[in-house]
Amino acid sequence: MAIRPIKIAPSILAADFAHLGDAVAKVAAAGADAIHVDVMDGHFVPNISIGIPVVRCLRRVTDLPIDAHLMISDPMGYASAFVEAGVDGLTVHVEGAPHLHRLLQHIRGLGVRVGVSLNPATPAIALSEILNDIDLVLVMTVNPGFGGQMFIESVLPKIRQVREMLDQAHSPAELEVDGGIGPETAKRVVDAGATMLVSGTAIFDAPRGISAAIEAIRQAAGNEQERR
Repeated sequence: MAIRPIKIAPSILAADFAHLGDAVAKVAAAGADAIHVDVMDGHFVPNISIGIPVVRCLRRVTDLPIDAHLMISDPMGYASAFVEAGVDGLTVHVEGAPHLHRLLQHIRGLGVRVGVSLNPATPAIALSEILNDIDLVLVMTVNPGFGGQMFIESVLPKIRQVREMLDQAHSPAELEVDGGIGPETAKRVVDAGATMLVSGTAIFDAPRGISAAIEAIRQAAGNEQERR
Protein backbone atom coordinates (compact mmCIF):
# COMPACT_ATOMS: atom_id res chain seq x y z
CA MET A 1 0.00 0.00 0.00
CA ALA A 2 1.32 3.41 -1.00
CA ILE A 3 0.39 6.40 1.11
CA ARG A 4 -0.09 9.87 -0.28
CA PRO A 5 -0.88 12.97 1.77
CA ILE A 6 -4.09 14.86 1.11
CA LYS A 7 -3.34 18.45 0.13
CA ILE A 8 -5.61 21.47 0.46
CA ALA A 9 -5.45 24.43 -1.92
CA PRO A 10 -7.69 27.35 -0.90
CA SER A 11 -9.21 29.18 -3.86
CA ILE A 12 -8.78 32.91 -3.41
CA LEU A 13 -11.78 33.52 -5.67
CA ALA A 14 -13.82 33.34 -2.46
CA ALA A 15 -11.52 35.61 -0.42
CA ASP A 16 -12.09 39.27 0.41
CA PHE A 17 -10.18 41.01 -2.37
CA ALA A 18 -9.85 44.15 -0.25
CA HIS A 19 -7.67 42.11 2.14
CA LEU A 20 -6.21 39.50 -0.17
CA GLY A 21 -2.71 39.47 1.29
CA ASP A 22 -4.14 38.95 4.76
CA ALA A 23 -6.35 36.10 3.51
CA VAL A 24 -3.36 34.34 1.96
CA ALA A 25 -1.37 34.77 5.17
CA LYS A 26 -4.21 33.23 7.17
CA VAL A 27 -4.54 30.13 4.99
CA ALA A 28 -0.77 29.69 5.06
CA ALA A 29 -0.78 29.87 8.85
CA ALA A 30 -3.62 27.34 8.90
CA GLY A 31 -1.55 24.80 6.99
CA ALA A 32 -2.70 25.20 3.40
CA ASP A 33 -0.52 23.39 0.87
CA ALA A 34 -0.95 25.76 -2.10
CA ILE A 35 -2.83 28.82 -3.29
CA HIS A 36 -5.34 28.21 -6.08
CA VAL A 37 -5.90 31.17 -8.40
CA ASP A 38 -8.95 31.01 -10.67
CA VAL A 39 -8.29 33.06 -13.80
CA MET A 40 -11.44 33.80 -15.86
CA ASP A 41 -11.65 35.89 -19.01
CA GLY A 42 -15.40 36.22 -19.65
CA HIS A 43 -15.05 34.17 -22.86
CA PHE A 44 -14.19 30.60 -21.92
CA VAL A 45 -16.39 30.98 -18.82
CA PRO A 46 -19.16 33.53 -18.16
CA ASN A 47 -17.25 35.56 -15.60
CA ILE A 48 -14.15 37.76 -15.23
CA SER A 49 -11.91 37.32 -12.20
CA ILE A 50 -8.23 38.18 -11.74
CA GLY A 51 -5.04 38.01 -13.73
CA ILE A 52 -1.33 38.57 -13.94
CA PRO A 53 -0.99 41.71 -11.74
CA VAL A 54 -2.70 39.97 -8.83
CA VAL A 55 -0.52 36.88 -9.20
CA ARG A 56 2.57 39.10 -9.17
CA CYS A 57 1.42 40.70 -5.91
CA LEU A 58 0.60 37.34 -4.35
CA ARG A 59 4.07 36.08 -5.16
CA ARG A 60 5.53 38.85 -3.02
CA VAL A 61 3.50 37.89 0.05
CA THR A 62 3.65 34.08 0.16
CA ASP A 63 6.10 31.23 -0.19
CA LEU A 64 3.32 28.72 -0.83
CA PRO A 65 3.07 27.25 -4.33
CA ILE A 66 0.74 29.28 -6.53
CA ASP A 67 -1.29 27.26 -9.01
CA ALA A 68 -3.11 29.23 -11.70
CA HIS A 69 -6.22 27.60 -13.14
CA LEU A 70 -6.54 29.20 -16.58
CA MET A 71 -10.21 29.29 -17.53
CA ILE A 72 -9.42 31.40 -20.55
CA SER A 73 -9.81 31.10 -24.32
CA ASP A 74 -6.12 31.67 -25.17
CA PRO A 75 -3.95 29.88 -22.58
CA MET A 76 -1.01 29.61 -24.99
CA GLY A 77 -0.87 33.38 -25.36
CA TYR A 78 -0.73 34.04 -21.61
CA ALA A 79 1.21 31.11 -20.15
CA SER A 80 4.60 32.83 -20.28
CA ALA A 81 3.30 35.96 -18.59
CA PHE A 82 1.82 33.98 -15.71
CA VAL A 83 5.10 32.13 -15.22
CA GLU A 84 6.99 35.43 -15.23
CA ALA A 85 4.54 36.69 -12.59
CA GLY A 86 5.56 33.84 -10.31
CA VAL A 87 3.20 30.87 -10.59
CA ASP A 88 4.50 27.41 -9.75
CA GLY A 89 1.94 25.56 -11.87
CA LEU A 90 -0.48 26.18 -14.73
CA THR A 91 -3.65 24.18 -15.27
CA VAL A 92 -5.40 24.45 -18.63
CA HIS A 93 -8.67 22.99 -19.91
CA VAL A 94 -8.96 20.18 -22.41
CA GLU A 95 -12.01 22.00 -23.77
CA GLY A 96 -10.10 25.23 -24.42
CA ALA A 97 -7.04 23.84 -26.21
CA PRO A 98 -7.46 22.52 -29.76
CA HIS A 99 -3.74 21.68 -29.79
CA LEU A 100 -3.48 20.39 -26.24
CA HIS A 101 -0.21 18.46 -26.56
CA ARG A 102 1.55 21.51 -28.01
CA LEU A 103 0.23 23.66 -25.16
CA LEU A 104 1.38 21.20 -22.50
CA GLN A 105 4.85 21.01 -24.01
CA HIS A 106 4.98 24.81 -24.09
CA ILE A 107 4.12 25.01 -20.38
CA ARG A 108 6.63 22.28 -19.57
CA GLY A 109 9.28 24.29 -21.34
CA LEU A 110 8.52 27.25 -19.09
CA GLY A 111 9.68 25.22 -16.09
CA VAL A 112 6.46 24.96 -14.07
CA ARG A 113 4.07 22.15 -13.18
CA VAL A 114 1.67 21.16 -15.94
CA GLY A 115 -2.00 20.53 -15.17
CA VAL A 116 -5.05 19.65 -17.24
CA SER A 117 -8.66 20.20 -16.21
CA LEU A 118 -11.88 18.46 -17.24
CA ASN A 119 -15.31 20.08 -17.08
CA PRO A 120 -18.12 17.96 -15.59
CA ALA A 121 -19.45 16.89 -19.01
CA THR A 122 -16.01 16.02 -20.44
CA PRO A 123 -15.21 12.28 -20.25
CA ALA A 124 -12.06 10.97 -18.61
CA ILE A 125 -10.99 9.37 -21.89
CA ALA A 126 -9.98 12.87 -23.08
CA LEU A 127 -6.83 12.39 -20.97
CA SER A 128 -5.78 9.11 -22.53
CA GLU A 129 -3.16 10.53 -24.92
CA ILE A 130 -1.49 12.90 -22.44
CA LEU A 131 -1.24 10.97 -19.17
CA ASN A 132 2.55 11.00 -19.27
CA ASP A 133 2.76 14.72 -20.09
CA ILE A 134 1.10 16.13 -16.97
CA ASP A 135 1.79 16.66 -13.27
CA LEU A 136 -1.83 17.24 -12.24
CA VAL A 137 -5.37 16.40 -13.34
CA LEU A 138 -8.10 18.73 -12.13
CA VAL A 139 -11.59 17.25 -12.23
CA MET A 140 -14.21 19.96 -11.96
CA THR A 141 -17.09 19.03 -9.68
CA VAL A 142 -19.01 22.15 -10.69
CA ASN A 143 -19.31 23.91 -14.03
CA PRO A 144 -16.50 26.50 -14.04
CA GLY A 145 -17.11 30.21 -13.90
CA PHE A 146 -18.52 30.98 -10.46
CA GLY A 147 -17.69 30.22 -6.85
CA GLY A 148 -20.10 28.87 -4.28
CA GLN A 149 -21.79 26.26 -6.50
CA MET A 150 -23.22 22.94 -5.40
CA PHE A 151 -21.14 19.78 -5.76
CA ILE A 152 -22.19 17.64 -8.77
CA GLU A 153 -22.55 14.10 -7.42
CA SER A 154 -22.51 12.48 -10.86
CA VAL A 155 -18.82 13.41 -11.31
CA LEU A 156 -17.67 10.97 -8.61
CA PRO A 157 -17.39 7.98 -10.99
CA LYS A 158 -15.19 10.06 -13.28
CA ILE A 159 -12.83 10.81 -10.40
CA ARG A 160 -12.52 7.06 -9.83
CA GLN A 161 -11.91 6.49 -13.53
CA VAL A 162 -9.18 9.14 -13.67
CA ARG A 163 -7.56 7.58 -10.59
CA GLU A 164 -7.49 4.22 -12.34
CA MET A 165 -6.04 5.75 -15.50
CA LEU A 166 -3.25 7.47 -13.58
CA ASP A 167 -2.44 4.32 -11.64
CA GLN A 168 -2.37 2.17 -14.75
CA ALA A 169 0.00 4.67 -16.39
CA HIS A 170 2.17 4.66 -13.22
CA SER A 171 1.75 8.42 -13.15
CA PRO A 172 2.70 10.37 -10.00
CA ALA A 173 0.36 13.21 -11.04
CA GLU A 174 -1.87 14.78 -8.42
CA LEU A 175 -5.60 14.19 -8.81
CA GLU A 176 -7.25 17.45 -7.83
CA VAL A 177 -10.94 18.27 -7.47
CA ASP A 178 -12.54 21.70 -7.48
CA GLY A 179 -16.13 22.73 -6.83
CA GLY A 180 -18.38 22.42 -3.82
CA ILE A 181 -15.59 20.95 -1.69
CA GLY A 182 -16.03 21.19 2.07
CA PRO A 183 -16.25 18.86 5.07
CA GLU A 184 -19.41 17.26 3.65
CA THR A 185 -17.86 16.27 0.32
CA ALA A 186 -14.14 15.88 1.08
CA LYS A 187 -14.27 12.23 2.14
CA ARG A 188 -16.26 11.21 -0.94
CA VAL A 189 -13.76 12.67 -3.40
CA VAL A 190 -10.79 11.31 -1.46
CA ASP A 191 -12.38 7.86 -1.36
CA ALA A 192 -12.76 8.18 -5.14
CA GLY A 193 -9.04 8.84 -5.48
CA ALA A 194 -8.46 12.58 -5.15
CA THR A 195 -5.23 13.72 -3.52
CA MET A 196 -5.65 17.51 -3.68
CA LEU A 197 -8.75 19.48 -2.70
CA VAL A 198 -9.54 22.99 -3.90
CA SER A 199 -11.96 24.82 -1.63
CA GLY A 200 -13.07 28.43 -1.64
CA THR A 201 -16.38 29.33 -0.01
CA ALA A 202 -16.11 26.56 2.59
CA ILE A 203 -12.84 28.10 3.79
CA PHE A 204 -13.17 31.85 3.39
CA ASP A 205 -16.86 32.09 4.36
CA ALA A 206 -16.72 29.59 7.21
CA PRO A 207 -18.48 30.88 10.35
CA ARG A 208 -15.72 29.53 12.63
CA GLY A 209 -12.92 31.07 10.60
CA ILE A 210 -10.28 29.97 8.11
CA SER A 211 -8.14 27.83 10.39
CA ALA A 212 -11.09 25.83 11.72
CA ALA A 213 -12.43 25.39 8.18
CA ILE A 214 -9.18 23.96 6.81
CA GLU A 215 -8.87 21.65 9.80
CA ALA A 216 -12.47 20.46 9.33
CA ILE A 217 -11.84 19.62 5.67
CA ARG A 218 -8.58 17.87 6.50
CA GLN A 219 -10.20 15.83 9.23
CA ALA A 220 -13.16 14.91 7.02
CA ALA A 221 -10.86 13.87 4.18
CA GLY A 222 -8.38 12.04 6.36
CA ASN A 223 -4.78 13.24 6.52
CA GLU A 224 -3.58 10.40 4.34
CA GLN A 225 -5.02 8.31 1.55
CA GLU A 226 -4.13 4.65 1.20
CA ARG A 227 -3.84 3.40 -2.36
CA ARG A 228 -3.09 0.00 -3.83
